[in-house]
Amino acid sequence: MSTPVAFSAREEVRPVVPKLVELSETVLYGDVWERPGLSKRDRSLITVAALVAMYRSDQLRGHIERALANGVTRDEIGEAITHLAFYSGWPTAMTAARIAKSVFDQRK
Repeated sequence: MSTPVAFSAREEVRPVVPKLVELSETVLYGDVWERPGLSKRDRSLITVAALVAMYRSDQLRGHIERALANGVTRDEIGEAITHLAFYSGWPTAMTAARIAKSVFDQRK
């Protein structure tokens, strides 16, 4: 299941990279996210952490939304961001915190 932000981003680029969007929908979300080895909650937390560490703020918003929908709490997202500040850098954590705040504020 896609979040509205992720869905609209895919629709925006579909005309340019239709195969990439197809692979995202069928392989990534249709297969990898459905594997039984990790819960969707755990996959979401891992994905948020990876996006924070790699400074991928364009994708972070949608994955924070997905993480909340998959049961990751706001406190856990905050703790992950704080923890990552010491491994991926202060700027990545501060940017992630601003994005998380924006997502949290929109969900009030």
